[in-house]
Amino acid sequence: MLNSTLFFAASLAFAQGPGGYNPGAAQGLDLAGNWGPLFHEDATERGPGPELVNYLGIPITDGARLAGLSYDASRFTVPEHQCEVHGVSYIYRGPFNLRIWEIRDPVSQQLVAIMNYLDNYEQTRTIWMDGRPHPSENAPHTWMGFSTGRWEGNILTVYTTHLKRSWIRRNGLRQSDAATLTEHFIRHGDHLTHVTIVTDPDSLSEPFIRSQDFIPRTLNGEGWKYPCDAVVEVPRARGAVPHYLPGKNPFVHEFADKFHIPVEAALGGAETMYPEYRIKLKQAAATPANQK
Repeated sequence: MLNSTLFFAASLAFAQGPGGYNPGAAQGLDLAGNWGPLFHEDATERGPGPELVNYLGIPITDGARLAGLSYDASRFTVPEHQCEVHGVSYIYRGPFNLRIWEIRDPVSQQLVAIMNYLDNYEQTRTIWMDGRPHPSENAPHTWMGFSTGRWEGNILTVYTTHLKRSWIRRNGLRQSDAATLTEHFIRHGDHLTHVTIVTDPDSLSEPFIRSQDFIPRTLNGEGWKYPCDAVVEVPRARGAVPHYLPGKNPFVHEFADKFHIPVEAALGGAETMYPEYRIKLKQAAATPANQK
């Protein structure tokens, strides 16, 4: 046992090189392959979308809430929005197939980038692993943004900037183009956990953390395309955009009434993220109506 331990230590020292650390020797786990989501997780996100005016547990600002309440779901019928891509901070929560592969320098074999292809809206994403800096804040913002990654042990941590305005949640809540995204890809055998942390000074009062899980998916080419052609679904006056004026959203009570919670809870905010909020709800329920 001792000899094996010494052999392992000597092998590790050799791999690290004379300076004791060699970035090329610590590349984390191999994430390459075809992956698909577990559809029982956050099932509404995987299919039809979440309930309207269900902002519970999301640390939105007052401005983000006002924007969400002005959202009319029929906006999806406007040709300009029918093929609108889900931004990188949300797209992994939808129904999609994910392919991951590496790009390496052909001579040194150093890792240059980790690539993601998401068949939903046919998005190809580059996660730069070669230490390059993020571009100027004036550089173009895109659906996938600009991503750099590093290995933290066996966890791939990714930081993304230059994001276009996109979904926080697919029921009208939008993150701004000032948002940034931190991700952790964690593989345990044939199970891949993806943790996202969205920070947005305009739409969120606190970082918003979510996770989703993927398992291997065997595909030979089918299901990797997403043809989308916009058509006129609902005739409207030129330039008309479906919306609700402040105080006119007819669905404010729908989710809250269905699950017997106060409307204030359904309207979200940082307070609704924490377990202590349940105490406040119980106290509100126990208060006689004439004292509220």
